Amino acid sequence: MNYQREGSIATITMDDGKVNVLSLPMLSELNDAFDQAAADNSVVILAGREGVFSGGFDLTVLRAGGFASHTMIRAGFETAERVLSFPTPVVMACTGHAIAMGAFLLLSGDYLVGAAGTYRLAANEVALGLTVPRAAIEVLRARLAPSYVNRAITLAEPFTPGNAVEAGFLDLVVEPAELISTSRQVADSLTALDMPAHQASKLRARALTLGAMRQAIAEDAAGLRGAPGSRAGDQSERRSDTLAHDAETEATHS
Repeated sequence: MNYQREGSIATITMDDGKVNVLSLPMLSELNDAFDQAAADNSVVILAGREGVFSGGFDLTVLRAGGFASHTMIRAGFETAERVLSFPTPVVMACTGHAIAMGAFLLLSGDYLVGAAGTYRLAANEVALGLTVPRAAIEVLRARLAPSYVNRAITLAEPFTPGNAVEAGFLDLVVEPAELISTSRQVADSLTALDMPAHQASKLRARALTLGAMRQAIAEDAAGLRGAPGSRAGDQSERRSDTLAHDAETEATHS
């Protein structure tokens, strides 16, 4: 995780050298970076590494299941909820694949700039036999264009930069070489906002979404706590393993 502040703009770059898995350490570092941005009262740019924004949750932890897996999943959605309610504007610089939790984090930003390319943006749970988490549905419902919500959730339709703006997965697509500079231009324009008014308006506009998301996070967490050896617990672990494998494959192959 890299944090750089220039003037009133903080750029946070996720780069684990692979597919930017949202492990507990990565999520902790991400939240530390947002803590710093809040302390600095900075407009935020959140970027991934070249070719990958984030492939979603950590495969190894999901495979293992149990407390660590459940804690990671909850932490991921709590981070998305934090970004949705962050006191200053958050500009997402989508550098590539955003799969499952990577997509939900992306959609939590205020303005989404994406690099042109053939990468995929997807909530692919249903294609893998996994019910989409309640918290994820709240993010998708709030951000995507109405005609695309069901396609993204119930059909696991993948999107590319070519149709992502129409669907609501992105607000603007630019050439890869222009992604960071364009994101900075957007962020710079947002520094002129009155930040208390921005925060108050954001919380008012998203009050229903944030309330529903907090309730959904709690309900999802309760649903994950299947007893060891139970049918529900076994299915959850098998499906989590499949989801993690697919996310890693998506993020490493254009």
